[in-house]
Amino acid sequence: MRETDKRIAPPADFAIIGGGPAGLMAADYLSRHGQKVTLYERMPTVGRKFLMAGKSGLNLTHNENFERFITRYGDRLPFLKPMIDGFTPTDLRRWADDLGAETYAGTSGKIFPKVMKASPLLRAWISKLQEQGVVIKTRHQWLRFKDGGHVVHTPEGELFIKPDATIFALGGASWPKLGSDGRWQTEFAAHSIDFEPLKPANCGFDVDWSETIKERFAGEPVKTVLASAGGQSLQGEFVITPNGVEGSLIYAFSAYLRDTLLEKQKAVLTLDLAPALSSHKIKEALERQNPKASFSTKLRKATGLSPVKIALLRELPALLPHEDIVDRIKNYPLHMQKPRPIEEVISSAGGVRFGALNDDLMLRSHRGTFIAGEMLDWEAPTGGYLLTACFASGLHSARGALKWVSQS
Repeated sequence: MRETDKRIAPPADFAIIGGGPAGLMAADYLSRHGQKVTLYERMPTVGRKFLMAGKSGLNLTHNENFERFITRYGDRLPFLKPMIDGFTPTDLRRWADDLGAETYAGTSGKIFPKVMKASPLLRAWISKLQEQGVVIKTRHQWLRFKDGGHVVHTPEGELFIKPDATIFALGGASWPKLGSDGRWQTEFAAHSIDFEPLKPANCGFDVDWSETIKERFAGEPVKTVLASAGGQSLQGEFVITPNGVEGSLIYAFSAYLRDTLLEKQKAVLTLDLAPALSSHKIKEALERQNPKASFSTKLRKATGLSPVKIALLRELPALLPHEDIVDRIKNYPLHMQKPRPIEEVISSAGGVRFGALNDDLMLRSHRGTFIAGEMLDWEAPTGGYLLTACFASGLHSARGALKWVSQS
């Protein structure tokens, strides 16, 4: 982590609103630079979504080539790149190592702590913050702007605070039970702060399955398919759910599918159910099958398709004389109905638009008020990209806030 900013004296009073990765990183930076930092979190403990994300292995970042890494942020890259340049995946790994959470790269390139879980890292981080003087006030919920300051709900009633600078890191609207519920949108709208309404990201989709699919194959993975949509093709797998589909391959296309549904009320993910076989080889193998064999038996023997893939083919209308089963295998149309509700998805898109902020993430309309993390208008796929940008934006906002206070 770069230490390029000079301390200012006397210490300024900073409020961090939200105790997720972005807020904690902002508190870390400011307290290391001798500032007075109070962090307000509405939940009983900080970092709840961070802990949940690490329940099955905390994917902190990714070790792919940096030039490839930053392309994962799509059309928001011009805004996010300066932040990630200031806290790269390498910096993130070094930071985790310094906290005693030594990291390693998995076979996919994803970076994890060697202990896998998030709890040891979070405990060490909180201990460090407290040693640096950060005051963490849990069960303190930000309510509204007032008279150049803020009203916060506490167990003892409403509290008015007026810090020298404020960093908002309230998150998006996914997993609201863990703290990020998107309520801030109402108050921000009342103050004409420009933001894109929050919507699901890295999400599953509803599909109109037959009862057979729901009853027999819910929870079943569909392995080794090539998916295509929006000019992109990726190989991977996904999972059948009672409502539709989810999984890493679906999440990779979720932004395109979601936005296409919003624009056209329909979206199709085209699947190659047998990517290792050419159309010609499938056709030849089918022609060699016993004509008296059942449809499923012919497909299984000719292509090796799994029962769930054969069931997917049965979901389509009966073949017409001019239609070809090989084309259906190689170009299977998976029709999406709608994204899953934002409350149950991995992350959210939307947030405060970058046009409403200066380069240091300060609101143009509210001097001394900075925005970080998932409250910003961006999204990224899973694989460590989300957390990297949350950490980086929290650090960037803190650097900006310290600079602003020192110049005020």
